[in-house]
Amino acid sequence: MTVAEYALEHGVPSHEDMAGRLAAARARLAGVAHVTPVITSRQLDEACGASVFLKCENLQRMGAFKFRGAWNAIAALPADVRRRGVVAYSSGNHAQAVALAARLHGVPSVIVMPSTAPAAKLAATRGYGAEVLFHDQLGEGREDLALRTSRERGLALVAPFDHPDVVAGQGTATAELFEQQGPLDAVLAPVGGAGLLSGTGLAAAVQATGCRVIGVEPALGDDAVRSFTSGKLESVPVPDTICDGARTQRVSHLTLALIRRYASELVTADDAQVIRAMRFLWERVKLVVEPTGALAVAALMTGRVKLPGQRVGVILSGGNVDLAQAAAWFASPAAAGADR
Repeated sequence: MTVAEYALEHGVPSHEDMAGRLAAARARLAGVAHVTPVITSRQLDEACGASVFLKCENLQRMGAFKFRGAWNAIAALPADVRRRGVVAYSSGNHAQAVALAARLHGVPSVIVMPSTAPAAKLAATRGYGAEVLFHDQLGEGREDLALRTSRERGLALVAPFDHPDVVAGQGTATAELFEQQGPLDAVLAPVGGAGLLSGTGLAAAVQATGCRVIGVEPALGDDAVRSFTSGKLESVPVPDTICDGARTQRVSHLTLALIRRYASELVTADDAQVIRAMRFLWERVKLVVEPTGALAVAALMTGRVKLPGQRVGVILSGGNVDLAQAAAWFASPAAAGADR
């Protein structure tokens, strides 16, 4: 089945529709989301053999790109629907993003999370005023509990990636990057549910035809790589990876269609490579980046993605990480290993 046929079969919006949603998202987010800085590092350029431009979404509101999609999706709701409130499911960054966006809109939010979610992300979600429900303690799947809560309380469901307005919101990060940095040969983004990669590809298709779009996924959770290759949804067990923002078991029909429409390549990086890239960013570039946010840098530093002499954008997706856990990772044997 071709990419176009797959999109048609699953009701995926056309490129023209998505381009319109991206433009609308940029208007909604103007003056609300931070225009995050782009950082360069001579040492990183030397390590990767390319000119690398780091789009610092770790410095976004609530510490991750997810704020963009959450705000846009909530802002796009009809006013009467929005007033009733929203519900979402997430292990971390989307939870915080929806909680903050809902608070800023002055509406209630309920977030379905696992009780094993990182403590820092759980505390932040509650700190933004959300009610948290632990699906594992209630004996119900997270999506099932979110859907039931949506029906019973009349709340709008804001999915973490399976929503065209969420995707369009995420794409505004890369749209900004092109305006800040000019022409790029490639842009790399981490992959969980593929909402960010879908939005990255959309922005490139709108603003930078010819720019390659590359996704990087944890090696222990390579469902997106498999799906991208096979052209159908592939699932994996819950990934046992430190990249908690990418512990998805599968992408969606929407994001699969969009990454197959827009992306050039998907690759993986293992946890040890991520730890080394993360430590490099902390120590050498002075950027606090969480494991998922370091995936793309790991792929470049290990040579998994080789773009010699090219101008390469990288989306550092977030910086929400437990400092004690990070210290333990940096002290582990994996942090001292050789990549090449």
